[in-house]
Parts: sequence; structure tokens; C-alpha cells
Amino acid sequence: MASLRDLGLSEYEARAYRSLLRTGATTAKELSRASDVPMGRIYDVLNSLEQHSLVRSQAASRPKKYVAVEPDTALDRLLETKRQELSEKAEQYQAVVDDLTNELEAAEPVQGQFWTAAVGMDESVDLLLERLSAADDSLVIVAGALSPQFDLGRVGELVTEELEAALDRGVEVSVLMSPEIVASLPRSVGQRYVEQLEDHPRFEVRTTEQLPGTFNLIDNMEVCIEVPNPLDPGEAFAMIDLKDADFAADIRGMFDPRWEEADALSLSTVDADD
Repeated sequence: MASLRDLGLSEYEARAYRSLLRTGATTAKELSRASDVPMGRIYDVLNSLEQHSLVRSQAASRPKKYVAVEPDTALDRLLETKRQELSEKAEQYQAVVDDLTNELEAAEPVQGQFWTAAVGMDESVDLLLERLSAADDSLVIVAGALSPQFDLGRVGELVTEELEAALDRGVEVSVLMSPEIVASLPRSVGQRYVEQLEDHPRFEVRTTEQLPGTFNLIDNMEVCIEVPNPLDPGEAFAMIDLKDADFAADIRGMFDPRWEEADALSLSTVDADD
């Protein structure tokens, strides 16, 4: 059940305010009896309610009387106070994140080979997006075949968002796709490409036939590879992320010739479904 305490009032403050609504203008002594707030605390409680602009006092009367602000006005004022507090908290947390980002990124990267894997659609998508967001210099995206477990529309939108963020960081992005993938892209992804990515100086898309697989090369140091279930391609798949400079160099060596031979993405292909 909702309570005034949820909006920042203490138990005594909530009791006093509710009692004032019932009693109308009254003295501190009378309010103490009506609200069960101890007489030794009632003045502090009323002063706090005045500071919250929830109570008005009649200083000229003897003894001094108090009256509650209308509930709609009181609740609006409490809500606005909470919003200000949350805004300040959000700014504080953002400052902490900025400081920690600089501190953690300044740490020396782990050298040598390291790999991790995610099994299942959601886990694989999360790993892919995480690694795309880690790119500092370059991203190579190769999409050769449709993934039976992927919702291409949802994943395509999420990947496109990460590519836009990467471009904003100054990352060079190269995307190589099979015609099958291009033809299967949802209209929303095609429109986003035309409106935001097509003319970007650090973004290029090409197409070529017979791409054998799907992988992502990150900063020429890390490879994120989609792995279908070998027993049933329609079942759950996995995503493997391998950090190995030598392996990444081999992948780059296989990619570059195909990239040079590939065709620039045709705008008519992207707009085919419009």
C-alpha cells in the first residue's frame, strides 16, 4: 500500500500531515494529541513539514496554528523533490562511471590467448553486442548465412545501434555480407542504413557470394565467431570470442582478398522491399 513515507516523509511527519487534513487549522499541542506524535517532537516535525512546503502556519495567532496544504499540491511538491534528488543521484552515478571508465581503460590489457563462449540465443547476442561495444579502432563484420535462431530484425537493429556507437567513437567499420543476408534484412535496418550509415566516411558495406560463415574481427586482435549446432543447425547455437593476435591475423589475411573482390552494396537492393 502506498505511503507518504514512500515520498520521503518520516512516520511522524506522515502522521502529522494526515491529522492536519482531518482537524483543519490547529495548534501544535492539539495536533500532538490527534496524531500521536510526542509533544517533545511535534515542533521539529512541523518545522520539517513547513520546509517541505506541506504546512502553512499562522504566526500572528496565539497560540500559533498550523494548516495542511491541499493534498494535490502537497503530493506534487513531494514528487518534484524526489525527481530532483533522483536527478542529482543520476549525475553523481554518471560522474562515478566516467571516473571508473578512465581508470579501468588505463589498465594494461591481458596479453596472450583468452577465449570465452556463450550458449543460447540471448546469451550469444549479449556477448556479441558486448564485444562490438569494446572496439577502439576497427570492426570487420562478416555475415555469410542466416542464423536459424536469430530474430534478424531484433538483432539487426541492436547490431546497427552498436555500429553507430562505434562510428561515433572513431572506429572504422567494414561489413561484408552475402546477397542472401542483404535480401533478408528487415526494412527498418535498410532505412537506418540509408539515413545514417550509407554516407559515413568510416563505414562501408560490400557483398559477395559464397561466404562460408559468420564472424566479427575486433581491433585486429579478437575474433567473435558464431557456431551453429553441428547436429541440428535449427537448434541452439553458441558464440565464441577468441582473443589471439595470431589467429586474428590469419582471419584478416583470409578476409582482405574477399573484401577486395566484393561489390559495393547496391542501394536498390537495400530499398527492394520499400
